[in-house]
Amino acid sequence: MINSSQLPLDAPGVLRLAARTMFELLESSAQGMMVLDREHRIVWISEGYKRFLPGLGFEHESDFVGRRVEEVVPNTLMAQVIDSGQPILVDLLSNKAGTFLVSRLPLRSDAGEVIGALGVVLLDHPETTMQPLIAKFGRLQQELDEAHRRLAAEQVRNRRPKHTIASFIGAGPAALELKRQARRVAQTDAPVLLLGETGTGKELLAHGIHAASRRAGGPLVSINIAAVPDTLLEAEFFGVAPGAYTGADRKGRDGKFALADGGTLFLDEIGDMPLALQSKLLRVLQEQEFEALGSNTVRRVDVRVIAATSRDLAAMVAAGEFRADLFYRLNVLPLKLPPLRERLEDIEALAETLGEDIARRSGMPQRQLSPEALDWLARQPWPGNIRQLRNVLEQASLMSDEIQLGVHSFDPAALACLPAPAEAPPAAAQAPHHIRPLPERIEALEREAIAEALALTEGNRMAAARLLQISRASLYERLTRWPDLGAA
Repeated sequence: MINSSQLPLDAPGVLRLAARTMFELLESSAQGMMVLDREHRIVWISEGYKRFLPGLGFEHESDFVGRRVEEVVPNTLMAQVIDSGQPILVDLLSNKAGTFLVSRLPLRSDAGEVIGALGVVLLDHPETTMQPLIAKFGRLQQELDEAHRRLAAEQVRNRRPKHTIASFIGAGPAALELKRQARRVAQTDAPVLLLGETGTGKELLAHGIHAASRRAGGPLVSINIAAVPDTLLEAEFFGVAPGAYTGADRKGRDGKFALADGGTLFLDEIGDMPLALQSKLLRVLQEQEFEALGSNTVRRVDVRVIAATSRDLAAMVAAGEFRADLFYRLNVLPLKLPPLRERLEDIEALAETLGEDIARRSGMPQRQLSPEALDWLARQPWPGNIRQLRNVLEQASLMSDEIQLGVHSFDPAALACLPAPAEAPPAAAQAPHHIRPLPERIEALEREAIAEALALTEGNRMAAARLLQISRASLYERLTRWPDLGAA
């Protein structure tokens, strides 16, 4: 006991005495106590707390004290109290040692800095004396877990494929061959590159390939690279760690690769990706791992990539606008989608399917097309492909009161809004046959660049690979094709 005659008269002394008295009172009345330092290490436990050690898997106090609390007390929030500086006054803690009513308080220095935490076991096995509260807590926890399950299931449903390969309308030779190839590539996990003009159905086919693959039960995540500002693309791809920058979400945010884990990531308009991000995308494709923006933690993922573009990637590689190594990584299974003008035999089937959808969305009767209208549609150039065909049909259907649409029902301006596809130059103006094919030009450009890099680095292959911004393995693979460069 403290002698009252020894009480200090100064206010700080009274406060220190009060703190000491409260600590002694808590130690004697609580079921157990522990004190942690700022590094989450346990520095002291009370006599009462020692009886919980066997339940936590420890025989001796020396095996417990000195270790980080996260390592020895399952489900504890003591570390959170130290990191946040916020107390948790009343909480239920359940682990293999039992269920406890606990309180957690941060400990601060005179300057207000958090230097540790105090944990107090207020009640051991509270289920015997606080049954109504425990039962309510259990019900709330079950409801929360069920809400999390429903939310996760809803997110997966929202990322299900909306189309199958059969949704790609067409029975002509070009459409049938494309669907055959799509079913074949769906059986693999290799990257797919969809090439075709705008409006040819690249996104629909990507959905179909995912739906026919072994990943159909996983998410299908899409991102249109052309629609995202360059400054936001890295965060969109890889996510943001908590507090990565001013204004960032305190909880962090998952990127598209994390959301697509176990499924497929569809990269639309891949040709619009900035060069600075292409090397990072290449690494993820090769290693199947990435780091969120502002994080030092590597996360592994299992993602199959389907990319699409309406641009000529091979020509962009030759012009230095697209990385050659990324092009080769994406171009494993290329599929060329034919423009509508090359499969005019499918216009009738497309018009019928599009007409059904237009009627369903508008709530109006489905319009039919006269033979003359079908013949007229088949003679158009369709620079906007199927997207333009839908626009023309929708405009005519909504602006006409007739059940059957004739040639007069269509506005020629709707077909003139886009430039006609470029026609092949006359034979006299065509390029001479002695021009080298583009693949040969690309190979010659690569050879020249590697030779220059090796010369600049005096034959140091690792330095040359860094200079070229390719992996050492990629450099070695090319040197096996050109052994004279490696010997130079």
